[in-house]
Amino acid sequence: MLLRSVVLVIILAPQIAQGQKEMKQKWVKLFNGNDLTGWKVLNGKAPFEAKDGEIIGITTLNEPNTFLATENTFGDFILELEFKVDSKINSGIQFRSESKAEYKDGRVFGYQFEIDPSARAWSGGIYDEARREWLYPLEYNPPAKTAFKQDQWNALRIEAIGSSMRTFLNGVACAHLIDDATIKGFIALQIHAVSKEEVGKITHWRNIQIQTENLQASPANEIFIVNTIPNQLSDSEKKNGYYLLWDGKTTQGWRGAYKEKFPENGWAIKDGMLSVVKSKGAEAENGGDIVTENQFNFFDLQFEFKLSEGANSGVKYFVTEKEGNKGSAIGLEYQILDDAVHPDAKLGVVGNRTMGSLYDLIPSLKISRGILKIGEWNFGRIIVTSNNQVEHWLNGYKVVEYIRGSPTYQALVARSKYAAWPDFGMAENGRILLQDHGDNVSFRSIKIKTLK
Repeated sequence: MLLRSVVLVIILAPQIAQGQKEMKQKWVKLFNGNDLTGWKVLNGKAPFEAKDGEIIGITTLNEPNTFLATENTFGDFILELEFKVDSKINSGIQFRSESKAEYKDGRVFGYQFEIDPSARAWSGGIYDEARREWLYPLEYNPPAKTAFKQDQWNALRIEAIGSSMRTFLNGVACAHLIDDATIKGFIALQIHAVSKEEVGKITHWRNIQIQTENLQASPANEIFIVNTIPNQLSDSEKKNGYYLLWDGKTTQGWRGAYKEKFPENGWAIKDGMLSVVKSKGAEAENGGDIVTENQFNFFDLQFEFKLSEGANSGVKYFVTEKEGNKGSAIGLEYQILDDAVHPDAKLGVVGNRTMGSLYDLIPSLKISRGILKIGEWNFGRIIVTSNNQVEHWLNGYKVVEYIRGSPTYQALVARSKYAAWPDFGMAENGRILLQDHGDNVSFRSIKIKTLK
């Protein structure tokens, strides 16, 4: 009896392994190669047709973005297809997308795998169509800009599993977004609205297939991750070396500047937000600034912030507290400001006190898509590398870049309000500071990774 059992196991083992392999590799075709059964046109009237085993879309004048959407919707999935676009024609693949009568009269909205043959080269980035715009521009992952092949077939892969969405182009990892705004929706092919010079251009799609069961994500990698879920740290971010600098609930890890404890008033923690309580708009005269208990030298700092109308605040770094000055503690400052209302925006030199600037030293680039309405959450980022290169980022765009301690930096300091402080901004280590300027400003999702 034992011998028969052993033989049976030996015989069945290859069959079980093969069955498991087939289960893992179960693909369903979304396009039958002959017609557009299972698809519907939304949002515009630019034409789509099935031809020679492909779906082709033709750009049309005076039509808005037009989408060929699946009739079925999908939550967790892995999607693969091939596409080819005429030179300079922008397109995209919608996923987990929707069209609702109550939202902008049925306008298609949701996540989009960007197809961008322009010099910007953001193919594979993630755009939020008709909602929040750019969530993952490829400035976060410059090596991926070379993945797109002009005038050739390109292989696309999208992995949407839970709140994690990853994109790949020709085998290159492009974007990794963690977001839960929409967890299920249709997939759609886009024909972009065009000018007269772009009429009649063709986009091609073929070999469109999807998996929805027994999903196997691609191996982990170290590309930058955008996580919009408040105060949450994914396993992937942890593996990449990030940790929460604020836990979203308590004052742990923070204290008042020039103080031993966290301020008893002037700051509020509620609904996952760390907020300055509005006072008289004066600098550090209510609760005062707060600083990290730990010090940092080279780091990648992420934070979200929300302004009230007319508000002023800032995130400072390399704060030592050795100056013993009155008012806000001294340090390099990522300016946070309502540029349209607060008078500080017009002071300083050539806008070096505006949003995202290195305060009083270097003005930030003003990129219209990176400027959000007051009351919306902004995504800030400060990077300091071992060669003392510093970058300020605002909503996906690098807006300031400089070398700490360079001759240019020293010249700027000598002409600024900081000239009175010896070796300003040049400490080997320092604390991170959130500024109390008397205006209501909220922070959340404060994360950091130490760099070597």
